[in-house]
Amino acid sequence: MFTLRLALRLARRELRGGLKGFWIFLGCLALGVAAIAAVQSVSSGLKAGLVQDGRVILGGDVAVRQLYTPPTPEQRADLVGSARSSTSAEMRGMARALDESRSSLVELKAVDDPYPLYGAVTLTGGASLAEALAERDGLWGAVVEASLTDRLGVAVGDRLRLGDRVYRVAGVLDREPDRASSNAFSLGPRLLVSLASLEGTGLLQPGSLVWWTVKIALPPGTDARDWQAAVKARFPNAPWTIRDLSSASPQIERFIERMTLFLTLVGLTALLVGGVGVGNAVRSHLESRARTIAMLKCVGAPGALVFQLYLVQILALAVLGVVAGLALGALAPLALGHLLDGVLPVTARIGIYPGALALAALYGLLTALAFSLWPLGRAREVPAGALFRDAITPARGRPRAPYVIGLGLTVLALAGLAVATADNKPFALWFVGGSIATFALFRGAAALITWGAARVGRVRRPGLRLALANLHRPGNPTGAVVLSLGLGLTVLVAVAQIEANFARRVSDTIPKDAPAFFFVDIQRDQFAALRDTVTAVPGTSAFEAVPSLRGRIERVNGTEAEKALVNPEQAWILAGDRGITYSATPPEHSQIVKGQWWPTDYRGPPLISIHQSVADAFNIGPGARLTVNILGRSIEATVASVRAAEFSTMTINFTMVFAPGTLEGAPQTWIATVRATPESEAAVQKAVLSHFSNITLVRVKDALDTVAGMLGNIGTAVRVVAAITLVAGTLVLAGAVAAGHRRRVYDAVVLKVLGATRADVLRAFLVEYGLLGLLTAAIAGVIGTLTAWAVLLFLMRWDWAFQPMAVIGTALLSTAITLAFGFFGTWRALGQPAAPLLRNE
Repeated sequence: MFTLRLALRLARRELRGGLKGFWIFLGCLALGVAAIAAVQSVSSGLKAGLVQDGRVILGGDVAVRQLYTPPTPEQRADLVGSARSSTSAEMRGMARALDESRSSLVELKAVDDPYPLYGAVTLTGGASLAEALAERDGLWGAVVEASLTDRLGVAVGDRLRLGDRVYRVAGVLDREPDRASSNAFSLGPRLLVSLASLEGTGLLQPGSLVWWTVKIALPPGTDARDWQAAVKARFPNAPWTIRDLSSASPQIERFIERMTLFLTLVGLTALLVGGVGVGNAVRSHLESRARTIAMLKCVGAPGALVFQLYLVQILALAVLGVVAGLALGALAPLALGHLLDGVLPVTARIGIYPGALALAALYGLLTALAFSLWPLGRAREVPAGALFRDAITPARGRPRAPYVIGLGLTVLALAGLAVATADNKPFALWFVGGSIATFALFRGAAALITWGAARVGRVRRPGLRLALANLHRPGNPTGAVVLSLGLGLTVLVAVAQIEANFARRVSDTIPKDAPAFFFVDIQRDQFAALRDTVTAVPGTSAFEAVPSLRGRIERVNGTEAEKALVNPEQAWILAGDRGITYSATPPEHSQIVKGQWWPTDYRGPPLISIHQSVADAFNIGPGARLTVNILGRSIEATVASVRAAEFSTMTINFTMVFAPGTLEGAPQTWIATVRATPESEAAVQKAVLSHFSNITLVRVKDALDTVAGMLGNIGTAVRVVAAITLVAGTLVLAGAVAAGHRRRVYDAVVLKVLGATRADVLRAFLVEYGLLGLLTAAIAGVIGTLTAWAVLLFLMRWDWAFQPMAVIGTALLSTAITLAFGFFGTWRALGQPAAPLLRNE
């Protein structure tokens, strides 16, 4: 206790001298803590908004959603009772200008008069939705998104054609409160019409892909879960799905969780990179206090006093850095929340979230402790005489076992915190393992560079010889530069490689093999006429068509599908209905990997061929029993084969294919594809729309542009976030340059006294930093490329192609950063007068 009180008194006295040498320490900690605090605060605000706006986002207290047909009048009466309710229908359709000169795929939504039950639809100009959709002078109104007016060349007051009906453009949609509760991926702009007008469009054909939703405002005091349980008991085989406020928008909730996880891990990466700066600052501070420590030991101070003295200082400064980071992190959501406003249909509840700030503070303190314990423990053990000689011959001691164990426990606590607070724990575990491996690789690389520089031999050029000597001399910055800058550059290389492969896949590979159009909602009696119409257009080829139904997996080998799922990564298979077809022959664009295909004249019990993803999801193969609900009817089929197919080629394929004899009598439509030259695409579109108003055309190029735009936005966001890590690495680099400033001044003065010019000294130091930058970029290029290769090949199952420009760009960036800091530090050293330094030395 006496030693601790003495340590506190001495620490307070030393800290009176100011924070010189600790600004990088504080900056590194503050940056990482601020990033984590901001991310966690925004996430908490978004989740709070999701809970508070749940009724508005869902559109009711519960939503009953069904494909193809709405609930029967009897079912609807049972569901609704005396509660307020609203019915809507959603599908994709083709909107056309009256002169047929322009057309566009639209996300069509037909709503009834009570819509919306909660929230409000806002139109540009302030008109009401009911007035805009009402019928006037024999024309129903339509509300459109602004992008549709540009595509069709229409304005408010003009007319457009939807199916067989002409609508009056009555308003421009500004905000739709429950948009996020339905389709998360849009291929076209929104078009709102009255449900009463939908029948006259001719779009409601048997088997058409129409999602019917009944949204209900439950009476006060009604428990949604009890209500759902009662409905399920009354209608055990109903084909609908029911959502309540706890799952108002699963897509947005998953997005927020994944965004939070990713950004938190990026912030933690920045914090870990900053931790290198923390360790460097602690080591530099202890080196500057070497004589003080030696004197304390010479007069009898125990090693425990030395450890406690500087641990108290480091923890006090760490608290200061964490507090600064928390202040920045608490203020950041004010800006970030505003940026997200309008992007997500959730209003972030900006405020102070103690849990988010406490988590960020804990990350910061553990990081500071983890990177400080080793140099602190080493200073405690080094003898006084070794401390006096440390600048010339650094001592090679290591801390005692208790300090090494404490360091290990701190690292485990940091890793455990990252995993425990993550929603996706396997991903967090991979991050922890990857971080440890990357740190070890860069540490090893730095040691290898130092070892190699010492064994190059005597180089004839003095400037290059001095640069190589600086890479391995005592107190060299090689380890700090390679580790700190390398981590940030590795992230950038990996991101650039992945993004470049995305762009290559979307722009190069897919268009060569992809059809020009997908045709959806083809009726059986339209198939032959559509084929003849399309193939009559010059420049078309490879017309393909198959029957199409939708169904969801109910049971696997008699067990409920949710309980039978063994691979959570394939849980998307259970998130709604999947495409289904039937065929006597195997699909052209797939390969059977297990089992056998049925005979072409098969007419026995139901058989099914499943995609590899379905087999992986439930760990099943040929012989397994799969129960699929199609239009409310449960069909149990035996798995005959497992297929491998590449869906990203955009050719027709299905996750499940039934044998003939099971689905032919079910209401169904057909889908078709055709290849066409760019010159013939307009003719194909015009010919189909003029003869088949109910058929929806999806132009593959437009879909690819949408996907490419999404990937571009994601890539930009990831690059910006990855830059945080690079900023932290740059701070550490600045700290390494600052820590070596005194030695630079001494070297520069001695060289100038011996006859070297300012240009000679500057050239030698710039060669040193240029070598460091290039070597760091090379190492980061290898590790980042390997990371991108593993992610694409094993996680995303995409083809891999090395993109050299990603590495070249990173090498140039790394060299520029290191040269800039090296030039700045050297220029300052060259400006110091020689006489005062020589007199003092």
